[in-house]
Amino acid sequence: MEKRIINPWQWQDERSYVQAVEVKHAESTLYCAGQAAVNADGTSSNEDMGAQLKLAIQNLEKVITEAGYECKNIVRLNLYTTSSAEFWDHFHIFQEWIAKHGIKQAVTLLEVKSLFETLKVELEATAVK
Repeated sequence: MEKRIINPWQWQDERSYVQAVEVKHAESTLYCAGQAAVNADGTSSNEDMGAQLKLAIQNLEKVITEAGYECKNIVRLNLYTTSSAEFWDHFHIFQEWIAKHGIKQAVTLLEVKSLFETLKVELEATAVK
């Protein structure tokens, strides 16, 4: 598989994403449902944004690795949050995770009115291999 990053500018680098990712000769593609702060027993977290973001990331990693993919090969990531302001207060958690895996992904951040039950953030990814 070949990945090519397209960045006509550099300002997005501080925000931990790229403008586009071209993928050639991929063996397969994994489309992940939105992963949120849902515990292993199926209960939704009622913790703060930071704790929910950490659990959502852990859940996304679990889905990706159990499917036989690697987080470094996430090429598309949609972030849904009920509060952009709260999310930005914990943005460093997201950035540290991106850096840890060397992820270079196209991303969209959307503030939504609500998510399921008490959830505050959800991550929807596409990975390739």
